[in-house]
Amino acid sequence: MKLLILLFLLLFVPTKGWAELQITGNLTQGGLVRGQAAPGSQIFYGERQLKLSGDGKFILGFGRNAGLRHSLTVIAPNGEVTTENLQITPREYQIEKIDGISERLMAPNEEDLLRIRSEAQQVQQARSYDSDLPFFTESFIWPVSGLISGVYGSQRILNGEPRRPHFGVDIAAPKGTPVVAPASGKVRLVHQGMFFSGKTLIIDHGHGLSSSFLHLQKILIKSGQQVSQGDKIATVGATGRVTGPHLDWRINWFDKYLDPVLMVSSPPK
Repeated sequence: MKLLILLFLLLFVPTKGWAELQITGNLTQGGLVRGQAAPGSQIFYGERQLKLSGDGKFILGFGRNAGLRHSLTVIAPNGEVTTENLQITPREYQIEKIDGISERLMAPNEEDLLRIRSEAQQVQQARSYDSDLPFFTESFIWPVSGLISGVYGSQRILNGEPRRPHFGVDIAAPKGTPVVAPASGKVRLVHQGMFFSGKTLIIDHGHGLSSSFLHLQKILIKSGQQVSQGDKIATVGATGRVTGPHLDWRINWFDKYLDPVLMVSSPPK
């Protein structure tokens, strides 16, 4: 009889700790958080339900100007509801002055503006996938070797005019330098010449996490193709709005721009 009572308690009494989360990553503006919850849980960040892998892994990203207080609502497999509060740290951003940009790139005409809007929609679509790809859990590597010539979040002053902040990391390298996949994924966008970013490539790593590669000279993979970390995917170029050859590498969690430097463990060699 005692054994039957014990089995009943184990099977039917709610277990404390179901809703406990394990959170790792960069709790700062521009940072990516990786989480682990009990398999079968539901997690909400505002109105967005976060995708969980079969073993309960999930991610969450904070934009450049994200507020410092956030919360997750967790519904455990047994129905228990808890709230997890997250406090992130603010950052200070540099000011970068860049001169020598052509007048057309600074002041697009009406035809150019139509093209820019169309290209922006294509990029938005490529970054909107909430796929089941598992590669968001990989440790990222640098896609190219070189000197960092532009940093995430910096306020750009172009030809003396304040413009949008920079949302990636610029890595200076000669034209033709190989670019490799920083993590495995599926190609969502291949574009042979956008107005601002030139030849552009976007790879989906899963759960809303994507990498974008701008100003390329040559793209070596096709839309829909799956790539593995370290695969050669493109070469460094100077296409679009640039003043010299470099790779602009960007990471997004859906529409949130993240800092790629926080995704890797050491500077590019």
